[in-house]
Amino acid sequence: MDTPPLAHAHSPQVAHADAAVAVLTRPALRTVAEFLKPITWFPPMWAFACGVVASGQALSAHWGLLLLGLVLTGPLVCASSQAVNDWFDRHVDAINEPNRPIPSGRMPGRWGLGIAIAWTALSLMWATLMGPWGFAACALAIALSWAYSAPPVRLKNNGWWGNAACALSYEGLAWLTGTAVMLGGAWPGPHSVALALLYSVGAHGIMTLNDFKAIEGDRRMGVASLPVQLGAHGAARTACVFMLVPQVVVSALLLSWQLPWHASAVLALALLQGPLMAKFLRQPVERALHVSAFGVPLFVSGMMASAWGLRQLNQLQHTVGAL
Repeated sequence: MDTPPLAHAHSPQVAHADAAVAVLTRPALRTVAEFLKPITWFPPMWAFACGVVASGQALSAHWGLLLLGLVLTGPLVCASSQAVNDWFDRHVDAINEPNRPIPSGRMPGRWGLGIAIAWTALSLMWATLMGPWGFAACALAIALSWAYSAPPVRLKNNGWWGNAACALSYEGLAWLTGTAVMLGGAWPGPHSVALALLYSVGAHGIMTLNDFKAIEGDRRMGVASLPVQLGAHGAARTACVFMLVPQVVVSALLLSWQLPWHASAVLALALLQGPLMAKFLRQPVERALHVSAFGVPLFVSGMMASAWGLRQLNQLQHTVGAL
């Protein structure tokens, strides 16, 4: 079903603008760029970089794989998932964010779906350059992105399942891909798997932060996001628990692996999120964006601190094994 431009107040200026939009047969390049949402590419690219660092391998000897992986996780896989989501969310966006490319009419006809399919195919082709593990991880991430947005599965209709799919794709799979690719396709090891999964749990809470801006539209369209299911304050408490507990567990694991400085850094960064979350818990809708802007950077900084700790551990184990 094609999406018409959103109806606006009837004024001569708006009517003229709507008429101009109505005759579009293809989107402008800047509209395509907006549609692919470059601002969202950072999390999986960062998680991939964390996995690369955690592998303990020399970065200078694998810079080609590093660049291929960064392009795959951000501008390709993440961008395709954004395109898929915007196409299948176009009716919800007409309520929550009517200025997005599809509901505004700047992405006419079925161009949105075509771009989503083309970017998916391009992602899978690019992943063949990353070896069997890279391709498998890419295929799983792509499958999750379509299952998240597209009927009949549409995992995002339930905030628990939808956020889990996004979190696993953006953090866990990207981290493990970075590690495995640097290890030549070898198993990343239990330490890396543990951290990747824990930060995926934390990312579940981060995904919930994004749902506070769309409560009304989600409720009207039958999307059971956590703020819709639990109420704004209940979802805020859940998001904070999902974000903080994994960071504390990561800190404890790093300490048990004889990495006290890295453990302290992760814990300190988690504690710095406390004041932001306290305000968020009092005013969830108003403060969700504030936590995203200032709390999430602290969260992902802890990811990199733990990755450098794991790098030190892996290099030490490699040195001991070579003796």
